[in-house]
Amino acid sequence: MNKGHKFTFLGLITNIAFSLYYLILGLISHSWWLLTLGVYNFLLSVVRFVVLMIKSSERFIMKFTGWMLMFLTIPLVGTVILSVVRDRGQEFHMIVMIAIAAYTFTRITLATINLVKSRRLNSGIVKSLRNIAFSDALVSIFALQRSMLVSFEGMTESEIIIMNATLGAAVCVVVFMLGLHLVLQNAKRNQ
Repeated sequence: MNKGHKFTFLGLITNIAFSLYYLILGLISHSWWLLTLGVYNFLLSVVRFVVLMIKSSERFIMKFTGWMLMFLTIPLVGTVILSVVRDRGQEFHMIVMIAIAAYTFTRITLATINLVKSRRLNSGIVKSLRNIAFSDALVSIFALQRSMLVSFEGMTESEIIIMNATLGAAVCVVVFMLGLHLVLQNAKRNQ
């Protein structure tokens, strides 16, 4: 197993752990936000698992991943709606927020670097895995922003709603576009 696959398996394990954490915490706290975030992370784990474990053609993997990322915008839109309508976010202590922020910014930085690097490669599987990692990092930024807005003072309720709606919509669009890009690249390869 090469170094890239080890990191990808680590990402898969992290996704599964986060999905279980969100689902259990959502059930305990009756939070629809956490439940939908748990469903999103679980489905993303399934997609990553399929890409890693199913021995299939690159064309199938790219098409499957692309369609699944587009489909995953549905629970993601649900989380955005819930963050605007009902569930402001979880308040954490400043030290916890700093740790979460450091982890999230590391994830988005690595995902962005790997996404840019994968553009030069011709591997559909690598591109699929990089798009999955980038969409995962984007959702982490959205979750971080929600928690930061309620953990630190300075914004009104309406400003928090605007920020959640704006960033949430942007994340949904980018995740959808990542999936669409894979589907279109796959179609171009088939010509």
